[in-house]
Amino acid sequence: MSEAIDRTIARRRQVIDTFKQELIRRLNLPFLPEDLHEDVSLLGSGLGLDSLDALEIVLCVETCFNIKIPDDNISVLRSINTVVDFVIVQQDAKGGRA
Repeated sequence: MSEAIDRTIARRRQVIDTFKQELIRRLNLPFLPEDLHEDVSLLGSGLGLDSLDALEIVLCVETCFNIKIPDDNISVLRSINTVVDFVIVQQDAKGGRA
């Protein structure tokens, strides 16, 4: 059982790391991945990103993880954790890691 938990944690860490690195690169943010807390708000007062940045985040998720974020599901972009949760659920629905 502990092995399954370790795999789940490692998988989540990999998705978080990939997303943070791509977010910083694509939006030219002045941060290191370790500077970004997983619960920080992506839009508005958290990182101060705007609607154009939100589009870039959607493109980032769709290209990096090969999944689609529906237009009516903007709540996915609430935080790094909500994006990662969405990615993992979508990958599982597709039958594994994409």
